[in-house]
Amino acid sequence: MVVAPASPVGDAPVDDDLAARAAAVCGTWASSGEFGEYVVYERDGRWTFAARPQARIILTKTMVIVDPAPGDDHCTPREIAWDGEPAAALNQALTGLGLPRWRLYGWVGFDYCAPHYGLLDRVRDDVVLAHLIVPGLEAFVDADGISAPGADEATLARLRELADLPVHAGGEESIRRAEPVEIDVSADPDDYRGRVATAVREINDGRYQKVILSRSVDVGFDVDIPATYVRGRKSNNPARSYLLHLGGLEAAGFSPELVVAADGLGSVVTEPLAGTRAFGRSPEADAAAREDLLSDEKEIAEHAMSVRACFSEIESVALPGTTAVNEYMVVRERGSVQHLASTVSGRLDPAAGPWRALGVLFPSITASGIPKAPALEAIYRLEPARRELYSGAVLIADSSGELEATLALRTIFAEGDRVWLRAGAGIVGQSRPEREFEETCEKLASVAPYVVRAAR
Repeated sequence: MVVAPASPVGDAPVDDDLAARAAAVCGTWASSGEFGEYVVYERDGRWTFAARPQARIILTKTMVIVDPAPGDDHCTPREIAWDGEPAAALNQALTGLGLPRWRLYGWVGFDYCAPHYGLLDRVRDDVVLAHLIVPGLEAFVDADGISAPGADEATLARLRELADLPVHAGGEESIRRAEPVEIDVSADPDDYRGRVATAVREINDGRYQKVILSRSVDVGFDVDIPATYVRGRKSNNPARSYLLHLGGLEAAGFSPELVVAADGLGSVVTEPLAGTRAFGRSPEADAAAREDLLSDEKEIAEHAMSVRACFSEIESVALPGTTAVNEYMVVRERGSVQHLASTVSGRLDPAAGPWRALGVLFPSITASGIPKAPALEAIYRLEPARRELYSGAVLIADSSGELEATLALRTIFAEGDRVWLRAGAGIVGQSRPEREFEETCEKLASVAPYVVRAAR
């Protein structure tokens, strides 16, 4: 396994004031309701607000639905039956858009993996595997201010007006000052500890090597998702952050890692995180936890196992001899936790392409298990609630071949009358149920303290 120089996709420091301002501006735009459904996506010190869908692609178990916005002459609404690999279905839909150039924003749910691993029979008929939009409006917030290339003057003026609203008018400061509500994450109503014990027995019986088991926490009240995003972003250090409202699903999250990034120029990268300790308690406690993480045999073995599996996955879509480990077992701080982290990259084989790379690397090793097929079967069997977007990905892609999918963890979800959080832990043969439950509490602390109740 080759270790190469560091990849450019690692952590890039973002100014705290810029992060607070940009997140609040995007939260204000989202809260206004003036731009329709949207996806906010942060990367490398730039926030994108993608809204006013020009076209929409929805993937279900049996159909790919291409739905243009009213008055769009580029394509007509249609439903296309599909089977096999979802990447092929999405490629067919994208080819049929009739747009010379496009950029997509949206999400793929955990169940997107089911066809690839022969588990589609475990997925309910009404489940959406992916929901993607081509936006009619892209607005950006970065160190240079607010911009919206291609937007008319009235839209740009309104974006700037909303960004400058005073406190009494419901603008950025009122979102920042919204009071969060304490959420108890310590209950275990669906016997998470017992499910971990079952997984440990199955691992020691040789059925698989590692599985990530998760649990849900119902919030129990209506939540202001944009305000929660603004509050949460101030206290997290994510690889990427996102805020979205598509097809009835709302989510705000602070992703610790990338599933896959293809830059359109030949590079393909993944960033496995495995091994966790709490962070943010005190400098002394954080340093002690870091040393414990770097010396814990169980955590080191779990991480090494994940890196080897990711290496094999990248190797399967990369040109021969180009796969390398760029960083190995460094510590990255992510909100309320710190992780062991590595970066694996290669030169993407043009015959594979970015959507095939997504299909191979999805779901992330660090959100599924090793080997993937039996680990995924165990997740479907041992988890009482379906994952939906949790441990899926929020993604952007374009017609040049760029695709970036960030892992949907450390996220709050809202759909219909339900609002929930979810977190998991990597289970191996040495796992102790009580410690794995504690790890889920540590991860939930990246979001739970910042949840803002919706105004009555």
